[in-house]
Amino acid sequence: MSTIVFHGSTRKNSNTEILTYEAVPKNQGTHVYLRDYIIHPIIDQRHDRNGFTPVNDDHTKLIDMLLEHDTLVFATPIYWYSMSALMKLFIDRWSQILRDSDYPDFREKLSQKKVYLIIVGGDNPFIKGLPLIQQFQYICDFYKMHFAGYVIGKASKPGDILYDKKAFKAASTLLSFTDD
Repeated sequence: MSTIVFHGSTRKNSNTEILTYEAVPKNQGTHVYLRDYIIHPIIDQRHDRNGFTPVNDDHTKLIDMLLEHDTLVFATPIYWYSMSALMKLFIDRWSQILRDSDYPDFREKLSQKKVYLIIVGGDNPFIKGLPLIQQFQYICDFYKMHFAGYVIGKASKPGDILYDKKAFKAASTLLSFTDD
């Protein structure tokens, strides 16, 4: 099983990253920090006769990396009760990939993926983070991906996640992991 982690935090060494490294250590899997890539917002041209206008950014590079792996881990802080803007941009653009002739089997390939989610928030995340969990479930349902599990951590200030022992325990057992 090959694993890729998409980190959606804008801050290096964020609470979300710290918790994620418990699930997928830095030296295992492929760690991708969306903050290090340029992803332009989607311009909705799904229904235009000619489809989407090509966009000059890093999105297809990220899609290529995603497609090379069996297991996908999405790690995002809870920003205003949803995923980070970086993560949202990355996923929003999947609509464009669906119409991209360079990826004719994108939906089929995604249907073979196993997905995990790691989220961290400070404002009662075990309740207020549930819509974000549901959102990822719907995304997985749409692409027929297997949503295999999630971890919710509680933290506000940098380093606060270190006090959430339950989240660390859950992360450590989130996926049984061997990377080729």
